[in-house]
Amino acid sequence: MNYTITETLSTPLAGSYDIIVAGAGPAGFAAAITAGRLGARVLLLEQGHAVGGIATSGFMSHWTGDTEGPLYDEILERSSQPEPEEFYGTSRHLINPDKVKLVMLEMLQEAGVELRLYSFVAAPLIEDGTVCGVITESKSGREAWRSKVVIDATGDGDVAARAGAPFKVGREQDGGMQPVTVMFRIAGVDYERAIFPGSFETNTAVPGGLVQDLGHTHLPHPAGHVLLYPSSLPGIVTVNMTNQTGIDGTSTADLTAAELACRRQIKPIIEFLRSFVPGYEKSYLIGTASLMGVRETRHFVGDYTITGEDIVEGRTFDDWIATRCSFDFDIHNVEGAGLDKDGAQRYFRAKGKYTIPYRALLPQGIEGLLLAGRSISGTHKAHSSFRVMPICVNIGQGAATAAVVAMRHETPLREVNIGEVQQLLIEQGVTAG
Repeated sequence: MNYTITETLSTPLAGSYDIIVAGAGPAGFAAAITAGRLGARVLLLEQGHAVGGIATSGFMSHWTGDTEGPLYDEILERSSQPEPEEFYGTSRHLINPDKVKLVMLEMLQEAGVELRLYSFVAAPLIEDGTVCGVITESKSGREAWRSKVVIDATGDGDVAARAGAPFKVGREQDGGMQPVTVMFRIAGVDYERAIFPGSFETNTAVPGGLVQDLGHTHLPHPAGHVLLYPSSLPGIVTVNMTNQTGIDGTSTADLTAAELACRRQIKPIIEFLRSFVPGYEKSYLIGTASLMGVRETRHFVGDYTITGEDIVEGRTFDDWIATRCSFDFDIHNVEGAGLDKDGAQRYFRAKGKYTIPYRALLPQGIEGLLLAGRSISGTHKAHSSFRVMPICVNIGQGAATAAVVAMRHETPLREVNIGEVQQLLIEQGVTAG
């Protein structure tokens, strides 16, 4: 028998801010630090133990693509300074997760951002149809936080969904979502002999055959592709090879099942590497991500929906808030390992870098709330490009700049002067669209 428990809750108001940012991944971090530097009083809320999201807790190997942006460039510069134990001269796009955690914390402190970790955003505060804050649940209990603008950078758009914003999930024809991954790192790799297949289409010859073909044959389904990335540390490699399909990243039951499935794949993956891949014969596990890599969930219906054609055309929108964005259609196979039939990596062609329109950050029917990160309004195909971390940084910077302009003039988000937003972005070093 099903029961519904009705509660009357008395929630204390814990604080009031100009801008609240929910989620401290690349988009949320960028939004918070931008707003702080522009003089806003900012609260950044994160349910986990660290800032950086997939870049840090998710053990992501590197910053992908060819995106440009001043804040993104600053993150690269500050986090790539080599330590004594690191390789000198390695690519600054490689990620040392623990170093990035500290760099991001330092940057937030410098910008005067108030940070609350271990705080799950449970619901929006809504008055007269406008989002005016959030409610959190944590060890400190249930608390309310008010603000003039809320930026939802949770990845899944949790605040927007609970506010009633319309959304779709996955691909348009059937709701199928890209698989999830638990990243991990191995040590003991001989860099002199090791190979680093960095894409699904990198099918390097090894003694037993072609490495991707061997992966599809010998790894447990739905694992099967071989993606190996160098790190800035001697003998350590980041592995992006666990794979679980049919997972809804907004379902705790599905996420739990995915954790178990992906972690069970780690041992056979390492055994495969030892057996078939040169340089990995003596490799061993040294760490696994504490954050599941969820690539795709909700696509919100915004005032504009970004399409794959926009990306291929390198489109510049009149209301751009992020520019110089560049990546392919990185659609992981919705039904198994490797690149999805609708993806394009080696054969991806675009006429230039593209921009993100402000309208895509505005969820239809909702006031007082901006989206930032992979949940902005876009098709399944377009999302596979703009979901990557460097582009999310640019989106976060643009969202916060718009929020600050709206706050300064006490203007609704939909009525903000986009020319003023763009001028303020240019003053921060953003290249005009």
